[in-house]
Amino acid sequence: MSSPRPGTRRLTTAQALVAFLARQYTERDGRRHRLIDATWAIFGHGNVAGLGQALLEYGEEMPFLQGRNEQAMVHAAVGYARQSNRLSAHAVTTSIGPGATNLVTGAALATINRLPVLLLPGDTFATRPADPVLQQLEVPGAGDVSVNDTLRPVSAYFDRITRPEALVPAALQAMRVLTDPAATGAVTLALPQDVQAEGFDWPEEFFAERVWRVRRPAPDAAELDAAVRAVRASSRPLIVAGGGVHHSAAEDALRTLADTTGIPVASTQAGKGSLSHDHPADVGGIGHTGTATADHLARTADLVLGVGTRWTDFTTASSTLFAHPGVRFVNLNITGFDAHKMAGLPLVADARTALLALAAGLGEHRVDPAYAAEYGRRKAAWEARVTAAYTPRGDDARPTQPQVLGALDTLVTGDDIVINAAGSLPGDLHKLWRARSHDQYHVEYGYSCMGYEIPAAVGVALAAPGRPVWAFVGDGTYLMNPTEIVTAVQERLPIKVVILQNHGYASIGGLSEAVGSERHGTAYRYRAPDATYTGDPLPVDLAANAASLGMRVLRPRTVRDLREALAEARASTVPTCVYVETETADTVSGAPPAEAWWDVPVAETATRPAAVKAREEYDRHVAARRRHL
Repeated sequence: MSSPRPGTRRLTTAQALVAFLARQYTERDGRRHRLIDATWAIFGHGNVAGLGQALLEYGEEMPFLQGRNEQAMVHAAVGYARQSNRLSAHAVTTSIGPGATNLVTGAALATINRLPVLLLPGDTFATRPADPVLQQLEVPGAGDVSVNDTLRPVSAYFDRITRPEALVPAALQAMRVLTDPAATGAVTLALPQDVQAEGFDWPEEFFAERVWRVRRPAPDAAELDAAVRAVRASSRPLIVAGGGVHHSAAEDALRTLADTTGIPVASTQAGKGSLSHDHPADVGGIGHTGTATADHLARTADLVLGVGTRWTDFTTASSTLFAHPGVRFVNLNITGFDAHKMAGLPLVADARTALLALAAGLGEHRVDPAYAAEYGRRKAAWEARVTAAYTPRGDDARPTQPQVLGALDTLVTGDDIVINAAGSLPGDLHKLWRARSHDQYHVEYGYSCMGYEIPAAVGVALAAPGRPVWAFVGDGTYLMNPTEIVTAVQERLPIKVVILQNHGYASIGGLSEAVGSERHGTAYRYRAPDATYTGDPLPVDLAANAASLGMRVLRPRTVRDLREALAEARASTVPTCVYVETETADTVSGAPPAEAWWDVPVAETATRPAAVKAREEYDRHVAARRRHL
């Protein structure tokens, strides 16, 4: 090996990357955070001799976390980034081939939710000494394609490092995107395995500490003035708080605006907890999974101020919710792309900065006292419905799904963090959960990815040590991705996994019934010789599975047992599972029904009566859809 040139350091590409990542920081509001706080890895050919060796070499500078499934590693990293307010993130490295393609789902989730994660998949040889190599995809018409190209459309930034020196600009671009609040998401640097192991003389400046300031852009004066005038001119304004409120740490600024103006605040799945549930202006979740209070206010609002929301179909009830004929939108968002949705007045700025400016611009302006009294009454009525859904028939009864939430509701404080992503639980949580702190409610609903919850709980526990972290999963979701239970056991992370067993895909079963598909293929049942499903559930024991992976398992059977089990799990210092058999997949959860529509197209022609009836109902709802122009 030749001696390095003066002012350089001789390292492999992988070693240089790890040393570089260990010296990157973010800064916001005068507080500094390490940008890449740890690296997850599953090793194989493609990264074991490159990044694997580098992570061993620089173990004191770059913490290492061992994953069991590549997708799950990304979910854990995303959970960590969200809990860290996007100011710290994790890297994830895999082998080539299936290890790399297993990243795609996690990358899509990260980019859709605007959460930073650095992906470092191994890639095939840049020098092609043997072609093809094990697990290489051959494309006859394109020699420069590898399976890692599947990550391009789901990455906020993508590059392939085919020469060591190309890492310098690529690494800097990667850090720029990871720390840009308007552009962040999954960042992929594909690393050919020969380039990872290749030595190079790196300039010492590459390894200097570098601070990436997370900007808080102020609103344009003309846009701010237009927004203030729009709010002042409205008689029934409504604020819709999205995930951008949390990303900006704008909860106090939002509360100030709500306190001074009396404008009610509804929340998307990502924005829930922006106000505490007991704040007078908090009217709960909005949209298809929203509260009756929030959805009524949405239908009658003449001005809607969206803060950090992407206006997804669940929030807008597939463009049927905002029914006032003269409704206007003001969109406060750090991205111009989102700020121009719904034909709204754009207010492109950091959420906290702009909310404070709005409050100052509105001065002593307040909503009509009659409007505040109206939504106050509706809020109280909804709280009574929540209490009813939470209240069991008796202590010896088997709990419904909402009653499981109710049992936990009596136990938690603002320290607890509740995680969910898919199935019927997001709807129940959005309607019913009483968020006590700004970061208690962690529901991933941008991608609504089954299997997110358990690995995300691992990531959240790493970001918030000492706080009780609850992963709520249905039986269908649990079967998707339980592998990181092993990681929780290995890292001694006392996550609490609540498995709700209803023997099937309850959420999709209900949707299937609503659209005329008659719950086909949504239950875990024995199949009869005629291919119909019997009433007998399969003898699947998910609690035993969790125990086999190293968890402590509690099996409450009644409401009384459940309360005791949840309290025991909360106090536990080891990973603990609470396994609850609720009602079967053929019954409703017990939560109040949807207050707004969601567009799932129904067969236009069919002979089965259920589908014909569902199409009639579909056509009725479609007639109410509108474009806001």
